Amino acid sequence: MSRSLKRSLALGTTAIAAIAASLVTTPAAHADGPGVGAAWVVSVGDSYISGEAGRWAGNSNNGESYIDAGGSTTYFDNASHTAETINRCHRSFASEIVVGGGLNSLNLACSGAQTTTVPSDSNGYFKPGLDFYNGSAGQGQALMLQNFAATHNVKLVAVSIGGNDFNFAGIVQDCVTDFLTTPSWWPSYCKNDSVTTNAMASSNVATVRSHIATALQNIRTAMRNAGYSDGSWTLELQNYPSPIPSSSGFRYSQSGYTRQNTGGCGFWNADADYANATLLPTINNAVFGAGTDSGLSNIKTLNLQGAFNGRRLCENTVGLIEEEGLSGWRASGAVDKTEWINQIRTVSTANSDYYIQESLHPNYWGQRALANCLLQAYNGGTPKSGSCVRGANGLNAAGEPNMLLQ
Repeated sequence: MSRSLKRSLALGTTAIAAIAASLVTTPAAHADGPGVGAAWVVSVGDSYISGEAGRWAGNSNNGESYIDAGGSTTYFDNASHTAETINRCHRSFASEIVVGGGLNSLNLACSGAQTTTVPSDSNGYFKPGLDFYNGSAGQGQALMLQNFAATHNVKLVAVSIGGNDFNFAGIVQDCVTDFLTTPSWWPSYCKNDSVTTNAMASSNVATVRSHIATALQNIRTAMRNAGYSDGSWTLELQNYPSPIPSSSGFRYSQSGYTRQNTGGCGFWNADADYANATLLPTINNAVFGAGTDSGLSNIKTLNLQGAFNGRRLCENTVGLIEEEGLSGWRASGAVDKTEWINQIRTVSTANSDYYIQESLHPNYWGQRALANCLLQAYNGGTPKSGSCVRGANGLNAAGEPNMLLQ
């Protein structure tokens, strides 16, 4: 890109080890089995459920310490919390599947995952899909689930998948590149570029929808192989939230570079409108359509499309930590005044603790909000469908944003 974000390189020192310890659930050492022992909820899928960006609470250009909710161990998900089980899966302590409510939880999702396993992506990282891959690089998520479920009482499997099959990250990168490299009086729109038109072509939508349906059937096969009847557990299939507002909702003008350099949301108005009116609904319809196509009898759906409305990146109802005059993410009211989506970052992250892959994902607040909704969807062991939306301002007793499942 011809321009990059201004980012402080100061290393944050904020850590919340006590909170992390109370949220992270380590798989029990003993074995029970299907229908026996304490109930477990398990997540499989991609970065929107793995916990990507869970380290950061809100956004700031003044330094990492203002928003660092988890510290350097945020993504360390191995048994001793000293490293990642799979490098760059970014299974954070704040991830949605850590629902509380007395439920045990396991996170098998992986940032960058597609419906099928990629043994080595363009950066050399293993990305397990929702399949039974078993090779030197590791196992697919369906196989991981099968092995775990055989010795634990899994009651709900939460699934987020499909965005990477649509090349969502590539589309976002193209949108930001167009914003930074073309003038407002002659803009190039990513909605017209081949990376987007190819993804949204009806033939590709049908193909991805079919792949998602197969992935869901793989989850059912995994549970059957582990000894479960279809009626003894529930697959909670979620779609994707809107991460940026439409054109009228931005707090930064599209003229100049402030929208990206300050806000980290470099989209032209026309592309933002397209994203909310066409791109996201197309992806979400494919996800839920695949649920129907899969033929699973035990699917419930969790509609997240409007979950962050009013708290989206660069939305005019919230601001950066410094724009709102806050001392940091722990300040009173910070959850209601700051964004629940992480800024889009560029190569300027090189000497910081930020990862480019964290861009445009639910941050700490967003993930805890989704955990609130997922626990409501679990419904005391009788899972249900619903739409997740914001509730009253403030936090509940568990320290999560108040959410409603409608």
